[in-house]
Amino acid sequence: MKQDTIKIFDTTLRDGEQSPGASMNTEEKIQIAVQLERLGVDIIEAGFAAASPGDFDAIEKIAQRVQNSTICSLARAIDSDIKSAGEAIAKANLKRIHTFIATSKIHMEYKLKMTPDEVIKRAVRAVEYARTFVDDVEFSCEDAGRSDIGFLKEVSDAVIEAGATTINLPDTVGFRLPSEIGAMVKEMSQYTQGRAIISVHNHNDLGLGVANSLEAVANGARQVECTINGLGERAGNAALEEIVMAIKTRSDIFANYKTNINTKEIYPSSRLIATITGIEPQPNKAIVGKNAFSHESGIHQDGVLKNKETYEIITPESIGLIKDDTLVMGKHSGRAAFKDKLLKLGFSLDNEALNASFERFKILADKKKDIYDDDLRALVTNEMTKATQIYELISLQLMDCSNGVPSAAVKIKKENNEIIEAGIGEGTIDAVFKTIDRISGYHGKLEEYKVKSVSKGKDALASVTVKVSFNEEQAIIGHGLNIDTMLASARAYIGALNSYLSMKGKLKPC
Repeated sequence: MKQDTIKIFDTTLRDGEQSPGASMNTEEKIQIAVQLERLGVDIIEAGFAAASPGDFDAIEKIAQRVQNSTICSLARAIDSDIKSAGEAIAKANLKRIHTFIATSKIHMEYKLKMTPDEVIKRAVRAVEYARTFVDDVEFSCEDAGRSDIGFLKEVSDAVIEAGATTINLPDTVGFRLPSEIGAMVKEMSQYTQGRAIISVHNHNDLGLGVANSLEAVANGARQVECTINGLGERAGNAALEEIVMAIKTRSDIFANYKTNINTKEIYPSSRLIATITGIEPQPNKAIVGKNAFSHESGIHQDGVLKNKETYEIITPESIGLIKDDTLVMGKHSGRAAFKDKLLKLGFSLDNEALNASFERFKILADKKKDIYDDDLRALVTNEMTKATQIYELISLQLMDCSNGVPSAAVKIKKENNEIIEAGIGEGTIDAVFKTIDRISGYHGKLEEYKVKSVSKGKDALASVTVKVSFNEEQAIIGHGLNIDTMLASARAYIGALNSYLSMKGKLKPC
């Protein structure tokens, strides 16, 4: 049976990063892009090149690193945006520009203050200019879900003639029901048949992002835009993992469709992005939530013990989750065994990163009796996502004062110099962070602080994520990992500081 391939367009690095608190530095974005390529994503929307120098830099580096996925940059229907996008993806093996303008009456009248004819003219100009940089141009009718179908056809005719090969119909505000999305996509896919691919981009404001995407596929859409873990603005986007596994699991309904996704890379992708962004999927999140394969009811447990299919419609192994995650390794384990284990977990490191991770593993093995896969994921991800080490934590000492004022002594290395300072604060964490500020000369405002146990046991690793704005500029995420929560906190704060300094001049004011 001939199957149509549904293209998976991942926008985790663009729309997903717009989730509050999900900002990433360039190195973190590169690591995510590499994992998305390993996952089998067809198109990676690497960012919005005109948004900031930092976005441009990340897109440009991803374009040079990724070979098998198409690298895409978003651009408004403005010449300067399109030029930035074209230049950022210039060195990509496969490249696309994604340009857009609003087509709904409410957006044209109140946001754009343009007539329908002016919108069409602007759209045509954008596609024609984008074609001077790439052959692959996608055009989005922003707020298509609330646009007049006749006007959608008129705009589509114009941009297809100008050279667009994909027409995206986003439900920008997550307003439509599956039946409405299905009807719109069916009419538009029949209208553009043989001339362009119809794509959908569904937001999850009413919790219907995935359902709308699947209904769109059933009615002629051949590209779906989505994010890992459903990240995105407001309530997020349609979740890649749910769409892909629904198509695969319900092959009776979607018999004529397939994706290029390697589903065994779904869980590693989810964990990488959760670790980098600090945004964990809710425990009962479909496919990748920590409770997705847990059974508490006695009836359910009895059924699963007899036959897993009684209560599990997919297996953990099919998404790359190995439930028995105890790592039979310790301080005497060699580099070859360590490398082999990382490969099984989805990590392919160069020698420098492998050596750094192996050294951290040895240190951890001296302190921790049982090491789990989640410990390794956290450790390796922490190594992979480190920004340029301008400052490095050498030691931290918390001091007891007779007056009960929380205080800390911190030793930090900058270049070849070790600097020691002490300070006080309203609490222990505040004292540590203020002391680091005194050493660096940069004032950080703590916007968010999260700590969680990576695995289990009294000696579990503490994973700390902080969101800090330095000198009243855009907030930066920092991560720290250690058995000692205070050390992990200090490392997270210094990580945010290092990221800030490496991105300085590329950030927006708060």
